[in-house]
Amino acid sequence: MKLVTAEHERRLLANGRWNAARTAQGEIPADFRPVVKLFCPWGAATWLLTELDPENHDCAFGLCDLGMGYPEIGRVRLSEIAAVKGPGGLRIERDLHFRAGKTLQAYADEAQRYGRIVA
Repeated sequence: MKLVTAEHERRLLANGRWNAARTAQGEIPADFRPVVKLFCPWGAATWLLTELDPENHDCAFGLCDLGMGYPEIGRVRLSEIAAVKGPGGLRIERDLHFRAGKTLQAYADEAQRYGRIVA
């Protein structure tokens, strides 16, 4: 399964361009709703991604939770997520049914309370 569809990539890049422009103008970046949720089917790792770097499409921004109780907002390389292999050849998957109900910061605030992403 492809981690990020063409439509996801389009939306992630649009968000990344928007926030790059805002940052360049000295403005506060927008707090977008996550576009895609990735998860580890054999563990507790989860990623809620809102943006792609317009200069480097492999670099995503979002809420990252490696399943150790310390979710944080930051950057991650899609190629590194795609390279992860689990038992029996399992790979990281995209949640086909995920629809963001709140902004990334709202998910992050909730994740800090629970020690994990709840999405």
